[in-house]
Amino acid sequence: MSQDYPRDASLIVPNISSYQITANAPLKLGIMASGNGSNFEAIFQAIADGKLNAQIQVLIYNNPGAKAAIRATNRGIDALLINHRDYQNREYFDKQIVDKLRQYDVEWVILAGWMRLLTPVLIDAFADKIINIHPSLLPSFKGIRAVEQALAAGVKIAGCTAHIACLEMDSGRILAQAAVPVFPDDTPETLHARIQVQEYQILPQAIALAAQS
Repeated sequence: MSQDYPRDASLIVPNISSYQITANAPLKLGIMASGNGSNFEAIFQAIADGKLNAQIQVLIYNNPGAKAAIRATNRGIDALLINHRDYQNREYFDKQIVDKLRQYDVEWVILAGWMRLLTPVLIDAFADKIINIHPSLLPSFKGIRAVEQALAAGVKIAGCTAHIACLEMDSGRILAQAAVPVFPDDTPETLHARIQVQEYQILPQAIALAAQS
């Protein structure tokens, strides 16, 4: 890949100019995050800008130090800590999550940097209504450290995928993807930063597309 190729270049598929949805009532979103919460911020901003007809009902986070909780609180949205370390098994952990999501009348669950595998308890409770964002062009480079996997493989194109979550990790129907070039001097940090810019674009779009399908 030539070094004079624009570093902010990307290809987003599907290429639609506006992803605003016109549902009679806003989609009720429950967002789940484990870390910084920048994708939460992107969704919130898309709603504030009138691009996405939705409202965030609640943020659930599993790490006590997650910055996502601060972002939610600053935006006036309830942030609930459900720490997986407090539960003996994944199923009971997911049951607590389902109970809270239902308490907040959530319709769609958005995994915005959620670093836990889902069990049938959660998958079945919100069948075909859980959306995940992953930093690779699936089906390539599933699982953790996807950016590092891409660099180790020597690919020239990387990117991100928004998809419907299912029991198989990082699988399920693909909703949207964005591709970015990989440069010879890329590190995991520089490449991940460029991929994240595209995550912020396609995740709100994917929510709208899923709701329309």
